[in-house]
Amino acid sequence: MRQRVSFTARLSAGIALCAFPLLFSACGTRESAVEAGNRTQTLLVGNLSEPNDLDPQIADSQQTFNLIMALMEGLAQYDARTCEPVPAVAEHWDVSPDKLTWTFHLRKNAVWSNGDPVTANDFVWSYQRMLTPSLGAEYAGMLFILKNGERYYRGEISDFSNVGVHAPDPRTLTLTLTHPVPYLPKLVCHAAWYPVHRATLEKFGRPYERGSAWTRPGNFVGNGYFDLVEWIPNKLIRMKKSQTYWDRNNIKLESVVFLPIENTSTEESMFRAGQLHITSSIPIVKIAVYRNDPSLRPMLNQDPMLATYFYRFNVTQPPLNDPRVRRALTLSVNRQQIVEHVTKGGQIPAGHLTPPNIAGFTATANVPYDPAQARQLLAEAGFPGGKGFPKVELLYNTNESHRQIAEAIQQMWRRELGIEISLFNQEAKVYVETMRTMSYQIARYAWVGDYLDPSTFLDTMTTGNGNNQTGWSNAEYDRLIAAAETAGNETERYAFFQRCEEIIAAENPILPLYFYVRNNLQRPEVKGWYSNLLDLHPLKGVFLQPEPAPARTTSPGSR
Repeated sequence: MRQRVSFTARLSAGIALCAFPLLFSACGTRESAVEAGNRTQTLLVGNLSEPNDLDPQIADSQQTFNLIMALMEGLAQYDARTCEPVPAVAEHWDVSPDKLTWTFHLRKNAVWSNGDPVTANDFVWSYQRMLTPSLGAEYAGMLFILKNGERYYRGEISDFSNVGVHAPDPRTLTLTLTHPVPYLPKLVCHAAWYPVHRATLEKFGRPYERGSAWTRPGNFVGNGYFDLVEWIPNKLIRMKKSQTYWDRNNIKLESVVFLPIENTSTEESMFRAGQLHITSSIPIVKIAVYRNDPSLRPMLNQDPMLATYFYRFNVTQPPLNDPRVRRALTLSVNRQQIVEHVTKGGQIPAGHLTPPNIAGFTATANVPYDPAQARQLLAEAGFPGGKGFPKVELLYNTNESHRQIAEAIQQMWRRELGIEISLFNQEAKVYVETMRTMSYQIARYAWVGDYLDPSTFLDTMTTGNGNNQTGWSNAEYDRLIAAAETAGNETERYAFFQRCEEIIAAENPILPLYFYVRNNLQRPEVKGWYSNLLDLHPLKGVFLQPEPAPARTTSPGSR
């Protein structure tokens, strides 16, 4: 899952505070937004980016998924601490002896926010929608593990009843797979596997296309912890506790407000001003301030994430269609210098795509820092000393940290290769469309794992995958990924993955930069919100409990 940002960079903390009549009370009162939130059990979350939509089947970023997890629920849900699957709409599940058929038993009291029961047929229709090409779902490939799922998507069959998803009765859903997938319960935690309410989608437009009004306040029908109340683009999304959710007694918050904030300095200022309980990030220059101040240190989170920061190359555009050019650009970047002197948040330099030790897998392939070889390759490609190198642009989504990283790499390419790469930035929604249409040359990107397995990274680089927006295709890579799917054991499967990493390292469709460490701020009164590898936060069990105020003491002799 991608990470992006949005909001107006010009929004000052004072302006933001005066916007909070929308949330609580007028400016000028002494009660801060956080204090009012503590009193009313309203959580205020900085969510980094404006969502592309609240439709779970076209969710395209980790931040959007955090929003959707509050509004909707699938067969299983991530455990807030471990990210392992726990029952949700499905009370329990079982698998056939051949590991090809999974049966999910749905709970009787699961209902939609309009009172309709959540049934197995809701899932069947939702998966048909997900596998309909006109929707353009980037995660459609995740459902190719269903028998005939890919054939239906490719138009090779037209009868969806031949796809491996069936509803023998309203409370039973069976999924028949093309090959054993032991981690299937982890997969169905993802939004791609969530159900949607068919009648609502049909009411508000064309259900098999994007852009429907069904996700707007007043129209939205979900089955999750919260109901959608308000959505002011680029300002806030407000939700209130659902009265129809099957386990509503364990939802402790009364409401939650997500604020998309592009500028990290603005977000940190809002946190200090008592306008946020949790931030999505922290300015690089403030990490040491919080880390070194004993009074601030408890509010700083620095936790490993299953995520990789990298640059994409559009391999369909010259000169990036030449693998020698891509490798020269990759070899001339000093990643150690980036994490030590630019990001400064404990990140780990990355020489491959998958973060280390995912379910016991660590890639051995590595792209080194070798500027001498980089210069030689660039000369072989026809650009000795950078002479004659054409105009190339590097795109990043608007964010202070992304800019600083891009400027550092721009200088490295100038110094080591003698080439000039221009930089430009775009707001999140524009940036997303640029990625989808591949209207870029080099672009900043990141991938956050969707489940705890190396395939969540490596599958994205297969030919035609909706999240492979580089134009790169390698038949041997595709063959290895397919072989890994049917491997007889983990050792064999991981051997295929090692070879995949070697191919990426040789052909360089991406430039890996670092493995993430999440740096953000969290107030101590937030309980039940845990750091985890996927940086996904189900809100069931989250609540606000301010520390009691110190008791007032009376001086000796006073009355």
